[in-house]
Amino acid sequence: MHLIETRHLSYSYHGERNALEDLNFIAPRNARIAVIGSNGAGKSTLFKHFNGIFRPTSGSVLIRGEPITKENLHEVRKFVGIVFQNADDQVFAPTVEQDVAFGPTNLGLDEETIHHRVHEALRIMGIEDIAHRVPHHLSGGEKKRVAIAGIIAMEPGVLVLDEPTAGLDPQGVHDLMGFINTLSSKFGMTVIFSTHDVSVVPEVADYVYVMHKGRFVLEGKVAEIFEQPDLLRSMRLDVPVLPKLIGSLRKNGIPVPMAYTYEDAEKALLQAYRGRE
Repeated sequence: MHLIETRHLSYSYHGERNALEDLNFIAPRNARIAVIGSNGAGKSTLFKHFNGIFRPTSGSVLIRGEPITKENLHEVRKFVGIVFQNADDQVFAPTVEQDVAFGPTNLGLDEETIHHRVHEALRIMGIEDIAHRVPHHLSGGEKKRVAIAGIIAMEPGVLVLDEPTAGLDPQGVHDLMGFINTLSSKFGMTVIFSTHDVSVVPEVADYVYVMHKGRFVLEGKVAEIFEQPDLLRSMRLDVPVLPKLIGSLRKNGIPVPMAYTYEDAEKALLQAYRGRE
């Protein structure tokens, strides 16, 4: 049984042409899934179907094998937590700590459990030091961390991040990638994220869906996706810099094994260098 599944999902705004068309998507347990595509490809619209914000024009969305209904909508939204691109839409309480506590409080948990979940979420996101600050005064990156912490405190089975790197500085992007990997490896959580910045994908994804004009045009493992640079460029996407560099070296007669992550690229380049000594 998949945690999230869409079957022939289509959606249109007010009778206009389909914003999403015939999408079949699967999110298994303990997965890291990237949905990539240029702005306007339909990524945010798709994500809003995962916890019932939008309802399909046709097709279906299943959560743990069950369709979303009015009766189970509350449980669906506990299980599938979404962090939107604009953190200001989700950060509103007088202090960071109160904001993170909002979700667990609405779940009807006791004070001790709420306290534990809030402080664990603050710790995971590395924002204990701003727990008593006013969210309105925070930077964009800090607000995003607070929004994510608020969802983490609800302990969802699936975390959905809509363009999570937007507005983050390089250190913020690095920290976010580590956080996504920790959620998957340590806590067994499935993480789904969207981006048009392909450079982050190899470090934090096991499987990739490529969207273009509301359709999935490619899906597969990281290597399978980025072995098709011409197709990606036709959709205003690119190949990450590391495989692009290695591809150039190979075209110039340097036998470097293909690699997609920094760690694998370092090993590949050292291996090629030592082989030439």
